[in-house]
Amino acid sequence: MPDTPKVFGMPAETGRWGLVALGLVINLCLGSIYSWSVFVAPLAAHFTAALGREVTAGEVLLPFSVFLAFFAIAMPLAGKYIERYGPRRVTIAGGLLTGLGWLLASTATSVEALYVVYGVIGGIGVGIAYGAPVAVAARWFPDRRGLAVGLTLLGFGISAFVTANAAGALIAAYGVMATFAIFGIALAAVLVLAALPLRFPPQGWRPAGWSPPAPGVGTAPLCECDRRTMLRTGAFYGLFACYFIGCLAGLTAISIAKPVGTEVAGVDAGLATLLVGFFAVFNGLGRPAFGGLADRISPQKTAMLAFGLIAAASVLIWLVPGVPAYVVSFAVLWGCLGGWLAIAPAATASYFGTCDYPRCYGVVFLAYGAGAIAGPQMRPPTGVQASAEEEGRRLTPSP
Repeated sequence: MPDTPKVFGMPAETGRWGLVALGLVINLCLGSIYSWSVFVAPLAAHFTAALGREVTAGEVLLPFSVFLAFFAIAMPLAGKYIERYGPRRVTIAGGLLTGLGWLLASTATSVEALYVVYGVIGGIGVGIAYGAPVAVAARWFPDRRGLAVGLTLLGFGISAFVTANAAGALIAAYGVMATFAIFGIALAAVLVLAALPLRFPPQGWRPAGWSPPAPGVGTAPLCECDRRTMLRTGAFYGLFACYFIGCLAGLTAISIAKPVGTEVAGVDAGLATLLVGFFAVFNGLGRPAFGGLADRISPQKTAMLAFGLIAAASVLIWLVPGVPAYVVSFAVLWGCLGGWLAIAPAATASYFGTCDYPRCYGVVFLAYGAGAIAGPQMRPPTGVQASAEEEGRRLTPSP
């Protein structure tokens, strides 16, 4: 019966968690872009030898920037196709393009070729696939939307830990260009297989025993509206501004994390590198943590809490310079950035409903893109500016 669907042969209330797990795997694959720093030195050496001229690390970083740009552009444009063709087909299409971008990168004969085959094709592929598992989680979990979306996006947050280590081992064993090919084939295969079970629940389905809460700001949809209607509401512009500010704060902190540690807090360079990985754990865990809070106390109150934590962390590192304050402050800032990547999609569904969710959140997500551009451009203290810019490029966090 349409009102009692089965998911993986189980009652939907249980089986839907399997869709969250698949969404996490999909995002783990899509987030492989954040292993790019592992490829920089080997690629520079490869093209220097192949072209007979020095190819700098800065040149090799540009395909990464192109990738992020096309990811940000494609994500909101793909929303209508998720509704039209369903999350399975859209994820498969995006997954195949993502894999193709990596595979074609293995044939690149210049850095400029990487702009197209990796940056454009791969970036569009990730942009197409990114929104589908988020929309699936939002539809199947009206009762625990923030937690489900946060767990789905956790895959993107922890991807660098998995894919960077895998890339490093493969590069050492087979070389950098062969690693592109291996990644391309593996990513395409996993993404297609993980996408096959994705689907939306039947229209009007609700978890057994759950009823929508009484209408209220941030607790139930203010309106079940499409993207055009959303753009005419003040709630959209308030959410967009808050999302931008939250991302701006987190991305600024991430872009200067290591140099502030070494040059301001006095942390040893080796320890500072390890701490960046420690902070990244908070970035990943902030997604389900803040997403769960959004379910319990509403996205609006969770956003206020996140801003309060950002302000407290900023004051702490300013007034109490030193290693303990540095560690606590930057862990909080990275965690709040991850939190906003769960708060914003949960708030989009709470304020505007889910009937046109992929297109609505696609527009809201542009706030992250704006923060990603503006955040690393914020000027740190003079002594850390140059190293911060390099670190910011290397450690730009996952959406």
